[in-house]
Amino acid sequence: MSSSCGENLKLTIFGQSHSPAIGMTLEGLPAGTEIDMEALNAFLARRAPGQNAWSTARREADLPEFISGLKGNVTCGVPLTAIIRNTDTRSKDYAPFAETPRPGHADYTASVRYHGFQDPAGGGHFSGRMTAPLCIAGGVCLQILESLGVEVISRIAMIGGIPDRGELLSTTADKAFPTVDDEQGKRMQAAIADAKIAGDSLGGIVECKVLGLPAGLGDPMFDGMENRIASLVFGIPAVKGVEFGAGFAVASMRGSENNDPFAVEDGKIVTATNHCGGILGGITTGMPLAFRAAFKPTPSIAIEQQSVKLSTMESARVTVGGRHDPCIVPRAVPVIEAAAAIAVYDAWLARRKDGR
Repeated sequence: MSSSCGENLKLTIFGQSHSPAIGMTLEGLPAGTEIDMEALNAFLARRAPGQNAWSTARREADLPEFISGLKGNVTCGVPLTAIIRNTDTRSKDYAPFAETPRPGHADYTASVRYHGFQDPAGGGHFSGRMTAPLCIAGGVCLQILESLGVEVISRIAMIGGIPDRGELLSTTADKAFPTVDDEQGKRMQAAIADAKIAGDSLGGIVECKVLGLPAGLGDPMFDGMENRIASLVFGIPAVKGVEFGAGFAVASMRGSENNDPFAVEDGKIVTATNHCGGILGGITTGMPLAFRAAFKPTPSIAIEQQSVKLSTMESARVTVGGRHDPCIVPRAVPVIEAAAAIAVYDAWLARRKDGR
């Protein structure tokens, strides 16, 4: 099923953007795992809408309600299921787009795939709203990984052509705008504001690192760490590209430049550089696992655009009203962390199952 993923840790996401609730079921968590609800809610708040000038005006508390899988705050072996109730919906804003699809959205392809029976309100199950339950699952996995000595960190690497500066070495979760260089962050915020005034939007790049991983996680071919992570990351609406380590830049390098020399440091095998992003042959090297995800500009813009009227097959003009992020990248940062955590913990469970 397209809304389910995972091998040892099976995740299913359900609901639509404007349905009464959205939610997730996570199977495979070990019984006896305590969940810090305060920390989980703080993680979800980083993604929640309506908190600042660069996000949508839609306001949702995004507080999870757990309906199975817990005894107190401790997992009991039953599949963990949680919902988030939708409270601030305006479905009427989307009525025109069932007939006149919005450029850049899945309105047209959903209509073809589901024969017109899809839910267009808020984008239905194609909406970025569906990343909220993804963050419930990811937030739980982040806590488990932390107990194992593994940390997932991320930052905005670029928005609208404006790059962050400095190396990502520690978490940016405590920042309202998660960049390493705060001055570059202010430039990005100004660019978002300008795009919003113009009725337009911006895209960007999120960088993520997983620190503290042992060597040996993952498998070759189709279950490599790149595959596992990319599968989840591409499930995030608006992601158009993923690269690991030096990424596409390796195409311009020589082997002598790209290869990471091995060395011994404090009794451990390390590499002098990390162009491979901590993965060789689909298996972790023990160095930081590093990747970047590219997000397209928010397709909902106030500028009038060319479309078609599906019933008459004639040209039409469309203007997207409603409430939308002028740039989704800042709110996508914790979502990338969530996706990475789920993929990594799934691989961790596979290794444990193998008795390693």
